[in-house]
Amino acid sequence: MSNQLHTINLKGCSPTPLAHYLKALGILRLVAEQVDTTALCWWKNDSFWLRSTLNETALQEFFLNQYSPTPLVAPWNGGSGFNPKDNQDAMKAIEGGEAARFCSYRDVLAQCKSLLTNMPEDEEKANLLLLCRNTLPDNVLTWLDAAFVLTGAGPKYPPLLGTGGNDGRLEFTNNFMQHLISLLNPTDGNAAVDAEARIEESLFAELSCCRSRGTIGQYDPGSLGGSNSGSGFDGYSTVNSWDYVLMLEGAIMFAAASTKRLESGDSGALAYPFCVRSTGVGYRSSSDTDEASSRAEMWLPIWESPASFAAITTLLSEGRVETRKRKAKNGVDFARAIASLGVDRGINEFQRYGFQQRNGLAYLAVPLARFQVKAQPEAEELLAPLDHWLDRFRRAATGKTAPARAGRALRQLESSILNLCQRGDATDVQATLIALGEAEASVAISKQLRDGSMGSGISPLPLLSDDWLIKSYDCSCEFRLAAALASVTHSSVGPIRRHFEPIDPTTWRSRYPKWARDASDPAIVWTSGSLTQNLSAILNRRMIDVMKSGKDDASKELLAPLRGRLVATLPDIAAFIGGAVNDERIESLFKAFCLMDFPQSKEGFAKVMQTLHAPQVGRAMPDAAYGLLKLCYLPHRLNDVAIVLNPQILRRATLGDGAEATRLASRRLTASGFGPAADALPMSRQQAQRTAAALLFPISKKDADRLSHRVLHQSEPNVDTSVAHPG
Repeated sequence: MSNQLHTINLKGCSPTPLAHYLKALGILRLVAEQVDTTALCWWKNDSFWLRSTLNETALQEFFLNQYSPTPLVAPWNGGSGFNPKDNQDAMKAIEGGEAARFCSYRDVLAQCKSLLTNMPEDEEKANLLLLCRNTLPDNVLTWLDAAFVLTGAGPKYPPLLGTGGNDGRLEFTNNFMQHLISLLNPTDGNAAVDAEARIEESLFAELSCCRSRGTIGQYDPGSLGGSNSGSGFDGYSTVNSWDYVLMLEGAIMFAAASTKRLESGDSGALAYPFCVRSTGVGYRSSSDTDEASSRAEMWLPIWESPASFAAITTLLSEGRVETRKRKAKNGVDFARAIASLGVDRGINEFQRYGFQQRNGLAYLAVPLARFQVKAQPEAEELLAPLDHWLDRFRRAATGKTAPARAGRALRQLESSILNLCQRGDATDVQATLIALGEAEASVAISKQLRDGSMGSGISPLPLLSDDWLIKSYDCSCEFRLAAALASVTHSSVGPIRRHFEPIDPTTWRSRYPKWARDASDPAIVWTSGSLTQNLSAILNRRMIDVMKSGKDDASKELLAPLRGRLVATLPDIAAFIGGAVNDERIESLFKAFCLMDFPQSKEGFAKVMQTLHAPQVGRAMPDAAYGLLKLCYLPHRLNDVAIVLNPQILRRATLGDGAEATRLASRRLTASGFGPAADALPMSRQQAQRTAAALLFPISKKDADRLSHRVLHQSEPNVDTSVAHPG
């Protein structure tokens, strides 16, 4: 054998379908074990590349003349050939042959029959599996480890090989033997007449007419036949026998191992290489039923750097995917692990497969999506503090009696997390933040999810760090308005969040809020109405609550409870009043931002405000009507004067009577010693109502002074110290 190395492009091997991916691994394993231990492989342009001492011709000659099949047997399965009622043609042909390349196979078949002959009739399947594991020779053990694992809870079966080497009515090992003898004569070991054409098609995707009727099972859904799959009305299932043989030779490389998951309450669980529980999001054909009807999903690695058989064996057999030292349990966890580089760094991509029910009750390996391995550590930093809450929400939302809204929220949330881990831009952070808001909202309105059974309810989300705000900023007016609105708080009236969620008042300032026992709080005024209606309802409710309390939290006077940790700019407010914003986006962002732990320190506040800074030069400012009304609803003194609240101003504006609202505002300012530059100002009904809603946005003292310069005569106020009636 020449020591010269040859690089071969195996165009017949690609990441999809699964049969072709496994076929590539089978070629590597057989070449490395039986010809060249130094063989290297990699993926490039969606095809498999092999570097070894074999050129294209020699590689074909190896399979035709030298390849010794791995003895794949499953005496525990019906249809495997060991039952008298099974198809035993292939097994008998191998047993009666004399070809040296089938010598190992003959020995293993004889041992299996010996085990079955001496086995009591009432022996359970688990005991037979154990006996096979303890008795059969070493060259069968890798196959056994790939087909099943014995645990304290009984035998477990990796989804890659069905249920121990069969899938429904298709028994893999018997079919393996049938395909073998159609290619290689077990009597003399010579290749069949058409075996050369078939191996050329299998390796290099060369067209041939040598495919046989038969099925490759779940591994290649496109070859299963059916309506419109051929030139006629119906097509039949075909398979290249080499594809089937090499596919199972490659599947052996995925050997499972029993392990105990510390994060699981189970006594023991299986760790399948790159295999996790199914998550029905992140691909175009996803649906609610996929997750419930799926066995599992596998993320198969694709690497572009040459790697040896030993390296790939280690990678596949371990298959360790972790996020923050926590084993990935589902597809979302897997994506997070990739984003945080919790997998081998030599992997460039993963091809995601789901073992899902299609075509009736059959399970098929459906290619779901391609996932690039890119470092997105910020994604994991954002999500890690929420792990406990996310796990609890997922369990609750996937329960049989879970509200439909919670299920939809879970799908939206997990889909956004997958996108965040793949791309990680501001749009994805924002989408995840909005999805978190919708997930919590689905819990807030459901007594079942809030309370649970025996204390298993879901608490509100822990308050999110300001990194979420900074990393999701999209420079939009809607973003800034929503952030300012969500930051409104007051020591006695509470945060603005309480107006659409039943939060326990004793936990308003806690990073870990709790639900109120009584969800019928009259302060919850958010409805399915428009944004302007809801903002006006919140403002009206806050006025009622602060007047009940009798004083402001800071000045000990009756001031508007509209102080915000962030503030809105006047041009952004003008855009809102003019209807030049997307109200639905503001609403979605507002609910998401209410989950934020807004910065308390000056440094944190400065960091956030620097991010949200928007130049005001050249942008329209609110009109005088807004200025008159807003000066009557400030959370602080104006020129050292506390303007007494008058709820009638808000009431008239909410009803659309702008002229009366501005007239009352002008009178209120005059009574406070100021000289308004205008009295009643005409407004359309819509403008008046949007102006009323805009009063809820907090503004800075500097902007309040700017408004006063625009709508007041600039002279020292003659302060009216009399107490005005609130009405």
